[in-house]
Amino acid sequence: MLSLKISLIALASLVFSCSNPTEPTKKTAYLFTYFTGNAEGEEAVRYGISRDGYNFYALNNDKPIISTESISETGGVRDPHILRGTKDSNFYMVLTDLKTDNGWSNTGIILAKSADLISWNTTVIDIAKTFPEFSDITRAWAPQTIYDEATGKYMVYFSMLQPGSYDKIYYAYINRDFTALEEAPKQLFYSPDEKSCIDGDIISKEGKFYLFYKTEGTATKGIRVAVSDSLTSGYEPIEGYVDQTDRAVEGSSVFKIIDSDTYILLYDMYIDGKYQFAESTDLLNFKALGADKISMNFHPRHGTIIPITEEESARLLKEFPSKELPLILGAQAEAVRKQNIVVDPAKKTVYLPIRVDKNLQKLDAQLIAFPGVKIQEAGIQDFLNGAKPYTVILPDGEKITYAVEAAIAKNPALDGFYADPEIIYSNTDNKFYLYPTSDGFDGWSGTYFKTFSSKDLIHWQDEGTILDLKKDVSWADRNAWAPCIAEKEIDGKLKYFYYFSAAQKIGVAVADSPAGPFEDKGTALLSEKPSAIKRGGGQIIDPDVFTDPASGKSYFYWGNGYLGAAELNEDMLSLKEETITDLTPDETYREGTEVFYRNGVYYFLWSEDDTRSPNYRVRYATAKSPLGPLFIPESNMVIQRDDKNQIYGTGHNSIINVPGTDDWYIVYHRFTRPRGLEMGSPAGFHREVAIDKITFAEDGSINEVIPTIEGINPVTIVD
Repeated sequence: MLSLKISLIALASLVFSCSNPTEPTKKTAYLFTYFTGNAEGEEAVRYGISRDGYNFYALNNDKPIISTESISETGGVRDPHILRGTKDSNFYMVLTDLKTDNGWSNTGIILAKSADLISWNTTVIDIAKTFPEFSDITRAWAPQTIYDEATGKYMVYFSMLQPGSYDKIYYAYINRDFTALEEAPKQLFYSPDEKSCIDGDIISKEGKFYLFYKTEGTATKGIRVAVSDSLTSGYEPIEGYVDQTDRAVEGSSVFKIIDSDTYILLYDMYIDGKYQFAESTDLLNFKALGADKISMNFHPRHGTIIPITEEESARLLKEFPSKELPLILGAQAEAVRKQNIVVDPAKKTVYLPIRVDKNLQKLDAQLIAFPGVKIQEAGIQDFLNGAKPYTVILPDGEKITYAVEAAIAKNPALDGFYADPEIIYSNTDNKFYLYPTSDGFDGWSGTYFKTFSSKDLIHWQDEGTILDLKKDVSWADRNAWAPCIAEKEIDGKLKYFYYFSAAQKIGVAVADSPAGPFEDKGTALLSEKPSAIKRGGGQIIDPDVFTDPASGKSYFYWGNGYLGAAELNEDMLSLKEETITDLTPDETYREGTEVFYRNGVYYFLWSEDDTRSPNYRVRYATAKSPLGPLFIPESNMVIQRDDKNQIYGTGHNSIINVPGTDDWYIVYHRFTRPRGLEMGSPAGFHREVAIDKITFAEDGSINEVIPTIEGINPVTIVD
């Protein structure tokens, strides 16, 4: 199960009072009906619940909410579809009657009706036995229901397979008692390529009906959509697929976010054992939501989601309680850094990271309650001297106390997802500039770079996009990674040379200002590994530039799996080929070189391990010249994970010295906190930039840095 320590950005957009919602008919939460797999006991209906439609928690400890044996003839039920009554107050659920231990053939579907989501009246409809024209079917899968306004009846639709044919989607109307089909199913839709189509899901929008379905029997199978002006005929497939993955998918379903124009398409990535959510406003063009947006503490298969009221949430929570639910989900206050809230349901604690300059003594956190529960305390509290108690009231009247702590958190240094930070002090305007990778894109697929400025390393101003591969670079349009920058006087004027990775090549762009605009050179600085680098493998990424204060010469470093180095020509746009050398320090070297100079010593820092690993960390070596050779201290760790504070993946850094002082700071990225570790490999592209102080022993060796949440104090530049 996933950790329940959460950071919920989406919750901040809720427009109702999350502490104590009161409107009895207003939808304030979401119910997810699902099953969990093919093994014994997994083909059964389960419930999950969510406040925001993105982060779900299992009810009933992820156990079935109704006995499968009591509703099924086969001993298994799958694909639960739930619908709220349109002209009545009932709920309707339909299911596939199938236990896969007996094979994948079946002939039955289940109709279920409930007034309260707890007690269900059910009927099994054996299609083969009930309708002679379908006596030879070998499967009846994934039924769903929709209310037909034209007929005033509920319609069920599902796929069926007959010998010598392929799966097609059929429909029939259900009787008033929701216990039988009024007539034999009629064909609703078949795939134009005469291949199987299954798992239909219909949603209406602005007078049109959108039928989502899965194609089978083709190399490019996935989720498609067909559109019609009529519920029961005329569906025309739209070209292309709407699922946002190249992995195997099935069981799509669409629901609408409360008080929003946003629709969520969810589908079962059944081989990968996970779900993907994608969002759209037109039901045709979808964008996948990343691991930072979606969480579940269970592993669902083919299910559906509907909005529910607060009263319904309370009823479900009372009937189907679960252990260690996060009864406080987060906070809506503007002062709270919502990405980094930590809720620990086991310890009954909440940590609220507060923005710089906010008043802890007069903080109204605007806490968000779990669906169906109430928070007794509200309004302004004094958090300056420690945690405050908040009382959560469960539907059965039980009261549970949470300790809520609020503290100023200067790490991460930037809001949002950024990585591979480079930092300089600009003599043009006497500010610090931070140049990160724009992160949060699946597979490191970002295509633009931004910069941020500060006078004190605490308050950062977003200066906007300074280089967009799609618009500004002709030789690459993907994988905008790991930039670095040099300020250099050329012909009596300060110039800024911005080196960046793109499509596993390295380019350079030039500007007169540290905030741009930057103009790309027009060709890559490095597109192939030089012959002087003998090591095999690795990518041409992660540039670093260093100007030697002793000589005024500038040097260039790069590599992944190897450390390439060379002197730059005076134009800063090309390398002195004869100086190219391999400086790879040892087997711990992975990437992310950073070079700086202090008290006659050249320091070489690099990242060890993989950026997706919680053990991603920084080591160092020293040298007497910018091109080595390198001396590796016996103890050379610079910064690494801190499990106590849930800080992981601390790597790919830069170093900055405050002018006129011997104060030094390390700027690095880490997994997003606190959800990074539970994300798995997506944590490697959901990273945050942090800043901590770095110090040196008397002999010049680097003291290991302990990463912090608190961050640093503001710095002052002495003129």
